[in-house]
Amino acid sequence: MTEGTTSAAAEGADALSRLEQEGEIAADYLEGLLDIADLDGDIDMDVEADRASVSIISDAGGRDLQKLVGRDGEVLEALQELTRLAVHRETGDRSRLMLDVDGYRANKRSELSELGAKAAAEARSSGEPVKMKPMTPFERKVVHDAVKAAGLRSESEGEEPQRFVVVLPA
Repeated sequence: MTEGTTSAAAEGADALSRLEQEGEIAADYLEGLLDIADLDGDIDMDVEADRASVSIISDAGGRDLQKLVGRDGEVLEALQELTRLAVHRETGDRSRLMLDVDGYRANKRSELSELGAKAAAEARSSGEPVKMKPMTPFERKVVHDAVKAAGLRSESEGEEPQRFVVVLPA
């Protein structure tokens, strides 16, 4: 192995251990929150696409955990930001950690991918740009990825919280 290869491997290992550390800090924070709220759930940690990923999974029925999702995922978004702040407080680094509760974000990702693919098909067949409804940054990212996978381009327009995706024809 050359020195450059060893260095790149070491950097990759450092990044992985840093993301694992973020996941550990987030898990500790969320366990404390679950205790305070008297909610039952298991915490699962992973590293996906160069970011820490933490999921709270119901261990019995899961109805209580829906309180952590809220209407249209609003509570989940806020909880994710609080968790990122807790990680930042411990590490001093900005976190891109993703939080999911009871599969809400995973299901949403699947729905949005389908929506993005349909919008791409519509733009391709009509030859006209397709404007979508306002979305959160997470939702827009999933739609952009789906449009790109369909072979078209998309852009975000507008100001938060009314920012939306426009799918451009070929």
